[in-house]
Amino acid sequence: MTRRSRRNHSAAFKAKVALAAVKGEETLAQLATRFDVHPNQITQWKTQLLERAAAVFDGAGHSAEPGPDIKTLHAKIGQLSLENDFLAGALGRVPGSSAKR
Repeated sequence: MTRRSRRNHSAAFKAKVALAAVKGEETLAQLATRFDVHPNQITQWKTQLLERAAAVFDGAGHSAEPGPDIKTLHAKIGQLSLENDFLAGALGRVPGSSAKR
């Protein structure tokens, strides 16, 4: 008996299988053979679809938080670069320093 390697299904495939299960035109066993997926997996995907269906029509349409401000990040990078350059120069002027450049 050989074992099948682990498969990763795309979100589109999962949605297709879950929608077919929600329609109820075929039994879980028929869907399992048609899509070559275990019936328990179909049940999990169907449950996830039904639980998250309300989120599609929820609120403003943007669920993700806005990203960080690019100008602020560039300013911070410049500041850190300046500090590194200053400290590297100051380390080179210290007599007897063992740090290598």
